[in-house]
Amino acid sequence: MAPITNILFPVDFSASCVAMAPYVKREATLFGAKVSLMYVFDPASHNGFELYLMRGAGEIAEEHQTIARDRLNSFLQAEFPLSENPRIVVAGDAATQIAEVARNGFDLIIMPTHAGTFRRMLIGSTTAKVLNDADSPVLTSRHAETIAPRPSEHRELLCTIGLDQDSERVLRYAHQVAEEAHSNLHIIHAIQVTDANVAVQLDLEEQVQSEERQRARQRIANLQRRVGSQAPVRIVVGPVKEALLEATRQFDADALIIGRSPQSGVHGRLRDLTYAMVRDAPCLVLSI
Repeated sequence: MAPITNILFPVDFSASCVAMAPYVKREATLFGAKVSLMYVFDPASHNGFELYLMRGAGEIAEEHQTIARDRLNSFLQAEFPLSENPRIVVAGDAATQIAEVARNGFDLIIMPTHAGTFRRMLIGSTTAKVLNDADSPVLTSRHAETIAPRPSEHRELLCTIGLDQDSERVLRYAHQVAEEAHSNLHIIHAIQVTDANVAVQLDLEEQVQSEERQRARQRIANLQRRVGSQAPVRIVVGPVKEALLEATRQFDADALIIGRSPQSGVHGRLRDLTYAMVRDAPCLVLSI
């Protein structure tokens, strides 16, 4: 993992973006990173009056770009001074352009999830498309408008791994992020049960799943040795989504680190479990 030195903060001038600004500033401070604000406008947007004035589409698009540039330059100036934080204005589909711009030297994308509609219908939103299409890690929060970021001295990270072929990549990234931000890292792993009557069990000891729990701990220990991590591990038992969410709710973390598929492909990076964690986790979610 390359150090996080450049953060991309896409905005749409909404209240969610304003509320997200303190989170962006906190992450920039923790990593010593530069923040660039980005806005995507629709070059084809126009109203009937503009067409009535017989103005060409190119002229209208140029004027809309100028308006977008002026608006972005004045947005969140106190938090992100124009002299220190570049502004990027591009035209086109928002999610496509964000993912493309992020490939040009950005190590992290930070976006709000627009609490409310996003929670009920994630697919189709700009944030969902960015999560699916972007190569860069994406940090999201659905609570930006209702809670404040933790003080910078509170540095607790939680990483969930599933012990599949992608687990080492996820854990390695989490370990390096924790080291770079001087944060404490904890690991959670869920053991799946299919019995709907089995309640979620946290920190299971010598119960039904004890043998599988021991095997999981051994595999996680092997992973940690390869990565160079010594993070404490919590094993939870139950339906995976519910178990991981319950463990996350009980953990006082600043952010949860989860893996997305490294390949976009037909099915996309945004899998069902990623969807649930981004949508329902009680803290910031860093999906990689």
